[in-house]
Amino acid sequence: MRQSIALLLSLLPLVASAAPAPAKSPARPNLVFILADDFGWADLACCGSTFHETPHLDRLAARGMRFTDAHAACSVCSPTRASILTGKYPARLHLTDWLPGRADASNQKLKRPAIISQLPLEEVTIAEALHEAGYRTGFIGKWHLGGTNYYPENQGFDLNVGGCQRGSPPSYFSPYRIPNLPDGPKGEYLTDRLTDEALKFIAGAGKKPFLLYLSHYAVHNPQQAKPALVEKYKAKAARLPPSTGPEFRPEGKNMARQIQNQPVYAAMVESLDQSVGRIMQKLAELGLAENTIILFTSDNGGLSTSEGAPTSNLPLRAGKGWHYEGGVREPLMVCWPGVTRPGSVCREPMISTDYYPTLLEMAGLPPRPQQHVDGVSIVPLLKGGTQPERPLFWHYPHYSNQGGGPGGAVRVGNFKLVEWFEDMRVELFNLRADLGEKHDLASQMPEKTAALRKLLHDWRQGIHADMPSPNPACQPDAVAPRQ
Repeated sequence: MRQSIALLLSLLPLVASAAPAPAKSPARPNLVFILADDFGWADLACCGSTFHETPHLDRLAARGMRFTDAHAACSVCSPTRASILTGKYPARLHLTDWLPGRADASNQKLKRPAIISQLPLEEVTIAEALHEAGYRTGFIGKWHLGGTNYYPENQGFDLNVGGCQRGSPPSYFSPYRIPNLPDGPKGEYLTDRLTDEALKFIAGAGKKPFLLYLSHYAVHNPQQAKPALVEKYKAKAARLPPSTGPEFRPEGKNMARQIQNQPVYAAMVESLDQSVGRIMQKLAELGLAENTIILFTSDNGGLSTSEGAPTSNLPLRAGKGWHYEGGVREPLMVCWPGVTRPGSVCREPMISTDYYPTLLEMAGLPPRPQQHVDGVSIVPLLKGGTQPERPLFWHYPHYSNQGGGPGGAVRVGNFKLVEWFEDMRVELFNLRADLGEKHDLASQMPEKTAALRKLLHDWRQGIHADMPSPNPACQPDAVAPRQ
């Protein structure tokens, strides 16, 4: 009997070792969110550009999912940036223009409403939500959401390099004169420097999961690029065949560029593309690529109707500062290893308020519906599924530096209605049949027009959107001052 007991005891370690180990919960993924500035929907080779060269971004798209109908919540920068961080529409935040905003001009029929001058500290940003869950959070680049007390380090980021109140860099070459970015060697290029800082953050993250928010100043004005790349694209522009159409067409009182042929802008695009390539390479070198999700997008459409008009957004209409698709439709690529099917394309509409709940779900965290009230997670789309149709809204009660006027818009399915506040005129477009928004269907489809207009008005009223007011001192023939 004693021998039998001894035998059983001797076998216990073997039985224990043969038993399956308890399942280990998967490590939370690292999140790399790369935001370009003024980067147009058509600026990528994989989106149709034949002049710009973007091999690394094209490779990112080939490894993941590319969205054809991704939108910014505004056609200018600060409001979209606020929507990404909060999951709320700019109109709900009362932050509807770039900061500090465009002053009223004597030739305007309407006066702008007041806007808040910073992203409120009361908002629980996506960085704060991830930080609470154990993420190390780093912000590198352009912030443009308030002054010193409202910088990224006050909004949930452990690290802030270069994020301040500036909307554009004084120079893309060192000395940069950016308050919290020490100058590098003379002539160092800003896009390269921000990438260097991002690589340091990735390498120093340790065992914690991390959120890297790399918010490039590029390709915003001033138009400055590395000389060797500029020469490369000057030579490429000289080899372009003669254009079969005009280089510019009228857009309101402005002219919209129709051809991509600007060497400096193309060189800036290539530097931005190289940055993405370096990030991908560093993740691979550190063995982090398979557990890191990369998202790349832009804050508004490409600059095409003023201030040098360095790019064309064709086949989209207009660009930055306009309610048309050229102003609000953005490139979006998401590479989520093991989830997004390589080389897949999603044609479902989404908007920048959706990033907050999406990042939470990617990280395996519960949603915060009281915070991201206007956002919907697009994880089902990333997994190859579909989502119920919903309206997308825009509200910009300002005159833009790029020629756009106060107005708003709503999209449901393929139909988009644009309303102009000066005379409350509306336009209706079928985006599936008319991507360039050339054919106004408002008079042909009065019931659809009325339904979308009511939807837009009800939404504005429901979120207490601020509206412009009449300008009794308007002098229509006065020359507007340059902003």
